[in-house]
Amino acid sequence: MTIRFRNYTKEAGITEDYRKVREFLLQLGSTNFTYARWDWMITHDYLDRDAVGRIGIWENEDDIVGIATFDLRLGTAFCLTNPEYDQLKNEMLLYSKEHLADGDKFGVVIPDSDTNFQDIAAELGFVATEDKESDAIFYIGKTSTEFSLPEGFRITTIQDTYDLYQYYRVLWKGFNHELDGEGEFKFTKENELAGNLQMKRDNVDLSLKIAVVAPDGNFTSYCGMWYDKRSDFAVIEPVATDPDYRRMGLGKAAVLEGIKRVGDLGAKKVLVGSSQQFYYSIGMRPFSTASEWRLKANE
Repeated sequence: MTIRFRNYTKEAGITEDYRKVREFLLQLGSTNFTYARWDWMITHDYLDRDAVGRIGIWENEDDIVGIATFDLRLGTAFCLTNPEYDQLKNEMLLYSKEHLADGDKFGVVIPDSDTNFQDIAAELGFVATEDKESDAIFYIGKTSTEFSLPEGFRITTIQDTYDLYQYYRVLWKGFNHELDGEGEFKFTKENELAGNLQMKRDNVDLSLKIAVVAPDGNFTSYCGMWYDKRSDFAVIEPVATDPDYRRMGLGKAAVLEGIKRVGDLGAKKVLVGSSQQFYYSIGMRPFSTASEWRLKANE
């Protein structure tokens, strides 16, 4: 068995390497860094496109058996292997420390259930921190997906209402940019170009991008759903509700509509990278946690 290392292509976006990594993640079935997280990342507005060539790939012949990647920005690494190639994680962590750091900032996210990788990290001088990633899960068939909307509100999708202004507007408001003093949303040509890049590409099902529409025509809530029929789980990312319309059940409606749709397509479970009470209150349950490990201060 000869394992070969190489770097990911320096070209961002939808490339042959994007497809190969996605296939690896689908086959791996990892919930630490999912195929959907990869899809979300690869055309995201905030992706450090100049850094994608630093992603490390380990191959056996032409098959990827391990990757060391970041998510959007350098500074935090994820190291994933097929189970029979776990011995690579020492090399992968050393590579990540050298090439996926952001200056002096570097951490690696390790599932709390992966004691072998924890041992490797500890041997290299890393310690666990309080910084956590948490996943919640919805078991389709165990919990109701029924919801109701206030009078005058309705469900749509990006497929049925392809309106990038409304898409970016609800995310801007929903992630509290206005409340944080960043001003009103202004739609730009850059938003239009970036939105088309995200939406009009492989592995994006616009019928799973759910929005709730107010009587005045504005999007009030949004839920992005990601699903591949070769997987038994779908992923939620992102969810946002305009602050003026919170506590009306609109975010719940968007999420449950998305869950209902992926269930109809064959998904058995739905994951979200969150431990917020909002998700638990609509029927999701705690599922897994991972901790960011960093070098000791004197290392």
